[in-house]
Amino acid sequence: MAVYCVRVTTGSYLMAGTLDNIFVTLVGTCGESPKQRLDRLGRDFAPGSVQKYKVRCSAELGELLLLRLHKERYAFLSTDSWYCSRIRVTAPDGTLSHFPCYQWIEGYCTIELRPGTARTICQDSLPLLLDHRKRELQDRQECYRWKVYAPGFPGIIDVSSFEEMESDKKFALTKTTPYADQGNSRNRYLPGFPMKIDIPSLLYMEPNIRYSATKTTSLLFNAIPTSLGMKLRGLLDRKGSWKRLGDIRNILRCHKTVTSEYVTEHWREDHFFGYQYLNGVNPVMLHCLSSLPSKLPVTHDMVAPVLGPGTCLQTELEKGNIFLADYWILAEVPVHCLNGRTQYVAAPLCLLWLNPQGALVPLAIQLSQTPGPNSPIFLPTDSDWDWLLAKTWVRNSEFLVHENNTHFLCTHLLCEAFAMATLRQLPLCHPIYKLLLPHTRYTLQVNTIARATLLNPEGLVDKVTSIGRQGLLYLMSTGLAHFTYTNFCLPDSLRARGVLAIPNYHYRDDGLKIWVAIESFVSEVVGYYYPGDTSVQQDSELQAWVGEIFAQAFLGRESSGFPRRLCSPGELVKFLTAIIFNCSAQHAAVNSGQHDFGVWMPNAPSSMRQPPPQTKGTTTLKSYLDTLPEVNTTCNNILLFWLVSQEPKDQRPLGTYPDEHFTEDAPRRSIAAFQNRLAQISRDIRERNRGLELPYAYLDPPLIENSVSI
Repeated sequence: MAVYCVRVTTGSYLMAGTLDNIFVTLVGTCGESPKQRLDRLGRDFAPGSVQKYKVRCSAELGELLLLRLHKERYAFLSTDSWYCSRIRVTAPDGTLSHFPCYQWIEGYCTIELRPGTARTICQDSLPLLLDHRKRELQDRQECYRWKVYAPGFPGIIDVSSFEEMESDKKFALTKTTPYADQGNSRNRYLPGFPMKIDIPSLLYMEPNIRYSATKTTSLLFNAIPTSLGMKLRGLLDRKGSWKRLGDIRNILRCHKTVTSEYVTEHWREDHFFGYQYLNGVNPVMLHCLSSLPSKLPVTHDMVAPVLGPGTCLQTELEKGNIFLADYWILAEVPVHCLNGRTQYVAAPLCLLWLNPQGALVPLAIQLSQTPGPNSPIFLPTDSDWDWLLAKTWVRNSEFLVHENNTHFLCTHLLCEAFAMATLRQLPLCHPIYKLLLPHTRYTLQVNTIARATLLNPEGLVDKVTSIGRQGLLYLMSTGLAHFTYTNFCLPDSLRARGVLAIPNYHYRDDGLKIWVAIESFVSEVVGYYYPGDTSVQQDSELQAWVGEIFAQAFLGRESSGFPRRLCSPGELVKFLTAIIFNCSAQHAAVNSGQHDFGVWMPNAPSSMRQPPPQTKGTTTLKSYLDTLPEVNTTCNNILLFWLVSQEPKDQRPLGTYPDEHFTEDAPRRSIAAFQNRLAQISRDIRERNRGLELPYAYLDPPLIENSVSI
């Protein structure tokens, strides 16, 4: 008689326990145990409990290969969910086997768990294990299906497949994906809120993907007080222009931050206008120039008053001190109507100068891509209102490019494609699955909510932006068609844009430190599982994964430079580093400051109600206010800024991995070293910020979420 000690850990989440019957079968190289019910005196599988059971076999089973969990009805009680964290089995000879689970198990079903040791397909030779990998991926691919949202878009998850599975009664049989928390589903209209918070967009999706109850509740409580306050003051229903600029300041009196107050005080200043290109919410637009493009005919005489004596425009170009922000992508974007009125869009060219004091300041602004008498070049020496209006048009273009492309396309949508390919092509035991899993948490949920509430016809995009949903579709498809692997990899992007030497570029400095920390961590993990080029090339699951990303995220476009196949550990390290960075740090950099920089609406107007000026000397305070968004448009947009900038509870900061998917010592040591590097980066950032007039904390590691989850 051989006795195995089985220790089962139930998660501590709300309603994680179960009253259903739980049985276990152990499968080893020498046979399998009888199916045995796990039952002790008193209640089993209470939330947060760790309980021990004995499984008796007629003989030892050899090396344990699989553990089958069977969940069945207890008496006449209805089924309930169970969150199983992990199971540890001690063999008669004292050998300890870890079986990570970390998933919600619903319905009456059987799931199979492998030991926690990560293995590529090349390291499995037993037909039983190879068949297990194959069946697991087949189930996942049936569950997680691709869908085309719009032409030119990255592939997205097809939520309808979950509805079909529910109707076919197959839903309970596909529980193979461990995520960290449960989701509760409800359709909710927030009082006064301009959109429906569609929490159950993934009603039929397995609950491991949906938001947790904690996160859902936190999300709602962040939104309700603000929306109610605006509703009670009638702001959400008020059309027409703002009467005074100062009135905008009172919208969110209770939600001021240090940065939002700084923006409100300094938004007119040229120095702050330039600063936002470095450390605002869209710090990826600047390109260094060695010569001016023909479409921007700026002369030295135009900018001489700003450059001052002792230099000239050509000299500053040769020194690498002249930069361009080019919004060409907006030149042909469709426009939209708000409150029954046609809106307007510009496609500016903004020339900036790095002055001897190390400050980036605007030199000239042209509001179209075509020079000529109807497209004047605005200068700092123009009248205050002309110059302010030109800068505000640039800030409107910044809003459109940032929200649609830098933020939603390049983080949310691409990270959804990475999550989908990971779920579909890599089994749970695969080391790359274990590595990426924490960086895909909740991404499918938040994107599904966004499509149901922001991007849908008559959604928030149609309510607040000058381009509406049709313009969004154009911007994103055009943006993806021009997006490259160089853009995706921070060090390469900075080098290509020629911005490695600009002082006080905190996004660059903090981002590079985090990139290096991620790269070191990934390199150690990859080096442990992939000793050479052959081990990468022969991993058919890995190659299917990168091939699916190339096809679905980047639409098979060779000119993008993204890999469709990986040939060496170095190539794998770079690709994984870029994915993790963009799913975590890059999203934090372009998301977390939206409220800070956008609550003062003239700094980030979502629409413009008058056409770009074709002559100088005509702008007044009244015409300026009549160009800015109307009152209700402003309030709807600020509500969204507030919501997405307040990370709800249930956060997991970068490098935090409470679910122990890796059980070997080597990757666990690498995780600890990664956390130590991030802690040092955080200390450095906080020390630097103490000396800054305006601290930059968006890339402070404890404030970076592991994944795109809001």
